[in-house]
Amino acid sequence: MAKEVLLVFDIGKTHKKVILFNHHLRMLHQEECRFEEILDDEGDPCEDAALLESWILKKLHQYLSAKDYVVKGVNFSTYGATLVHLDREGRRMAPIYNYLKDLPEHVYEGFFESYGGQEEFSRKCASPMLGMLNSGLQLLWLKRTKPEVFAQVRQSLHLPQYVSGLIHGQMVSELTSIGCHTMLWDFERMQYHSWLIEEGIKLPDPVSVSECFPVALEGNKLDAGVGIHDSSASLAPYIRAAQEPFILVSTGTWCINMNPFNQEVLTAEELSNDCLCFLGVHGKPVKSSRFFLGRIHDLNVERMEAYFGFGPGAYKDIDPGTEAIRKAWKKGGKEQVFFRKEIPEGWIDFETDLDQFGSFEEAYIRFMTDLTQQVIRSIRWIEGAADRTRHLYISGGFSRNPIFRHLLCLAFPSKEVYTSEVDNASSLGAALVMADTIWKGASDHFRLRLTRVKA
Repeated sequence: MAKEVLLVFDIGKTHKKVILFNHHLRMLHQEECRFEEILDDEGDPCEDAALLESWILKKLHQYLSAKDYVVKGVNFSTYGATLVHLDREGRRMAPIYNYLKDLPEHVYEGFFESYGGQEEFSRKCASPMLGMLNSGLQLLWLKRTKPEVFAQVRQSLHLPQYVSGLIHGQMVSELTSIGCHTMLWDFERMQYHSWLIEEGIKLPDPVSVSECFPVALEGNKLDAGVGIHDSSASLAPYIRAAQEPFILVSTGTWCINMNPFNQEVLTAEELSNDCLCFLGVHGKPVKSSRFFLGRIHDLNVERMEAYFGFGPGAYKDIDPGTEAIRKAWKKGGKEQVFFRKEIPEGWIDFETDLDQFGSFEEAYIRFMTDLTQQVIRSIRWIEGAADRTRHLYISGGFSRNPIFRHLLCLAFPSKEVYTSEVDNASSLGAALVMADTIWKGASDHFRLRLTRVKA
């Protein structure tokens, strides 16, 4: 008998996935592919929009016609800070410009001064200045550098809403995409910032992330979601399942710390320490901080492995036990050996003499102690003065690192620390926000799998 499923496209910058969930929100099937980038009209790498569109429609047809499944809903989780521009006929125009492009200073020359200066503008928009990562500034860039293109733009949509629009045909904005380091949203007034009107930019009114549109495709009736920003999507399973306030420490190349329970206004000092706010699935601000954990870790470990004559990945076999970690923690509290001043521009601390360590294991334990101190500082920034969080959830690659886990336990003795076993959190979040529309009470079946870490 064919199974009813919710189909989610999880679109990362490099890897694209199609995942099927059943009415208990358990994953039934997954497939993944990788797309090579093409060049935009300035010679910079960008998403191959035509290939992405054809892949989405091909996969949708594949599962709509599959005998084993009945597709009841479709949704999208995609990377953010990316806009797609549509002409007056609703057709895509211009490349999907990469948020890694450089933003020339002349584009925003005099812009911030009109709104109280860069610091005040950033505070109101709850985001530091991040160049093209501030997708709102991409619109300013397009207007000032390509006025002939800008003049033809009828509408600009964030990537999740554009790809979902391929299915339901609507032009909408959605809060998690609009409210994440875009510099489009005024967090004081909880509406679009006034600069858009003054620059002649009109965006669709944002809708709830749970909004769905009924569609009929290839003889099938189903609901199409409006898409969701992947950061908010990855947080959604925790918000749905958690019984008490928590902080999520999402680890990987970046360590993104998220506190949905800190409603204090973002300060200039927090902004200067790489904090921001974004809008979560319930439309409320989520205070967040970030640290380049994975990249800094990998570069420095490569240096250590080469110095001590170990092959790649040797650190994964190190589990020194809690007592050794406690001793390293006590030493680290007195003096940093790595990154004594600040993390260097190239991320590798060449000033630390590795000859002072008797073994690779000793060097790695001390390195992780000092590096985790940086993560701890990043987490402290989002706790808030009236910290209500009693749980710390660690997800991603470093949840499997015993040194990292136990150091966080030692740093936060008043919190219970857990590792989570949420696979494909972004796609699961995209399924969760619309599951109850398709199957009444479906999200009630969802359970978060957690493992308590004991220091």
